[in-house]
Amino acid sequence: MRIEVRAVKGNPVMVLRRAGYSFQRNEGSEMSFVRPLASAGYPRFHMYVSMKGFDMMINIHLDQKKETYGSGTRHHGEYEDEGALKVEVERIKNMVSS
Repeated sequence: MRIEVRAVKGNPVMVLRRAGYSFQRNEGSEMSFVRPLASAGYPRFHMYVSMKGFDMMINIHLDQKKETYGSGTRHHGEYEDEGALKVEVERIKNMVSS
């Protein structure tokens, strides 16, 4: 799910840290952040963030469990605007807009 937050005030890492996210790494022009929902690390919210001027572009999904590898790569994520992801998106919008 994609979110655009206009006119972000401050460093995106610090803004998202206040929202409970931890910076993971840079991936090209994007930054990766996670917010685990359990002590084991999964499920977790995972987002990729890029900046366009002062606007923050967020691509977020919910990882239900760690990806599996082997004969076929499988990612266990939810990308739809419903349930826990929808609630989290509203929470983020309220926190980073203020």
